[in-house]
Amino acid sequence: MTEWCGWPVVSEQTSWEDAQQILTDAELSDGLPLVPPTGRRLDAMVAGIKDRSEARGLMPPMFGEVSPDAVAYQCVLAGCRPAELPVVLAAAEATLEPGFNLLGIATTTGTACVALCLHGPIARKLGVNAGTNCLGPGNRANASIGRALQLVIRNIGGARSDVGDMATMGQPGKYSFCFAERHDGPFPTLTARRGLGSDASALTIMGVSGTAEILPGDGEGATPEAILSPIAAGMRAAIVMSGISRKNERGEQVVLLPLEMAEKIVRHDAWDLARVQRHLFDEGQGVARAPEAIHVIVTGGAGYKMSYLPIWGGGSETVTRPL
Repeated sequence: MTEWCGWPVVSEQTSWEDAQQILTDAELSDGLPLVPPTGRRLDAMVAGIKDRSEARGLMPPMFGEVSPDAVAYQCVLAGCRPAELPVVLAAAEATLEPGFNLLGIATTTGTACVALCLHGPIARKLGVNAGTNCLGPGNRANASIGRALQLVIRNIGGARSDVGDMATMGQPGKYSFCFAERHDGPFPTLTARRGLGSDASALTIMGVSGTAEILPGDGEGATPEAILSPIAAGMRAAIVMSGISRKNERGEQVVLLPLEMAEKIVRHDAWDLARVQRHLFDEGQGVARAPEAIHVIVTGGAGYKMSYLPIWGGGSETVTRPL
């Protein structure tokens, strides 16, 4: 059997069952079936990629070497298409930013995981879901890209259960957590806020403790206050539950608004993004370091249900990079 970055390459003749056992024995499995990494699939994944063996950094917690070849192997396992490799590679590199604190996220006994949000034309080109069930199943690109990044953290970074990953409970987001920001919302996109342009191809990684569903205070969100006040309450509660209340500093907050809710807000005079952030900051009694550190992202399908993504209480900064 040949190898790729020290991992097994299975032949085209290897049965599915045997391939799964080989990968499990090599400690590469996240528990779900993996696409057999044949030479043909690996070569197709890296076709056209330059400097394939060049190290892009060392990934904690076990400090494995991140390279295009190593990331490509995980992309094959996860069922990615070749066009998705640059996204996963860029996301893997972004997790190495010191402020992101991947070492803490990967090794905590808490439920932290890495969430990936794609922005702009690249999300639409790859078919990453920003509509109905954007955080759930049913879309290959979301599932495969998100899973590939988690496999990178597991198999390159070494965040395996009882070795690097010491989570008491864990969470399903450790299998896959990838979605896209809508480009048709009424607020400036996150890329615009970060100086990359209103419809720039980019990615954002977030170290989050999970997701929480939030409903408007009056059931349908007749006013901006009715929409936003339950979010502020959820943020305050998360600070208490995560233990951040014992710390003097506050970091960032992330909330996902469906298009309907965002449009309801801006129908009211003077309610723009800045006012939304200020309202959440004030009513939340300082839930973030500043109003602009509350990141409102428009995504998802029809309906009133919002999602709050609490940033991991151990400390992590979101990272946005152009693609």
